Amino acid sequence: MADHPKKQQADGMMDKAKGKAKEAYGAIAGDSQKRAEGQFDQAKGEAKKKVGEARENVRKKI
Repeated sequence: MADHPKKQQADGMMDKAKGKAKEAYGAIAGDSQKRAEGQFDQAKGEAKKKVGEARENVRKKI
């Protein structure tokens, strides 16, 4: 976790966007595996973003 909190937040947003695209592709193509991967990527991205936000808040308080 040596990344800067802002970078971690940006990485999380990128994972969410990638996940949305993958989920949409899966829905259109009828590929349930891609849809599930997309949903997982979105959840992973949201978690990264939240951890980055929490780390940023801690840094501000120190």
